[in-house]
Amino acid sequence: MKVDRALFLGNSITMHPPVPDEDWPGDCGMAASAPDKDYVHLLLARFAEAAGGRTPDAIVENIADFERHHDTFDIPTAFTKHIDFRPDVVILAIGENVPSLTTDEAKMTFRDAVVELLIALKSSGSPEIIVRSCFWPAPDRDEMLRRACTKVGGTFVEIGQLGTDKSNFASAERMFKNVDVGNHPGDKGMAAIAETIWSSIGRRL
Repeated sequence: MKVDRALFLGNSITMHPPVPDEDWPGDCGMAASAPDKDYVHLLLARFAEAAGGRTPDAIVENIADFERHHDTFDIPTAFTKHIDFRPDVVILAIGENVPSLTTDEAKMTFRDAVVELLIALKSSGSPEIIVRSCFWPAPDRDEMLRRACTKVGGTFVEIGQLGTDKSNFASAERMFKNVDVGNHPGDKGMAAIAETIWSSIGRRL
């Protein structure tokens, strides 16, 4: 697998702009201590190392709106630039903002939306598809993410075990006024996420 273009689609764990009022001054994966400490940049560094030093072109985007409104989301319109980017690898890191899936209908709606998204992203090429589970374990959503990933021939990466260890939380590394920010993965958690994803794909580079 050759990675010249990498697409990262996620939520605040992937990228969040500064929100000073909520105790978040960064512009990267919440709540890494610096951009190069979040899982996205750690993976990009791994890709660069495997490619002899060249860092892939990358799009990194927060798609929390898709998580919250997947049942009505206009995927072809909203993801045009991502499809046109023709990524070699797509890393989808969502689920935490999806409302609990309490009915079979809700589960199927979420699964089908993720399948539609992944198929759209594959329409301009043959990217490697990586879908990870939720950081904070969510069996209802994780299972639908797994099924969607399998449907399109992707690789599913289970990271829920990391969210059960509070030493992976940013609050274990430094103080936060905002509890929700502190509950995000810190530098240790981000490194663990990157390493878990890398272990599933690095051997193919």
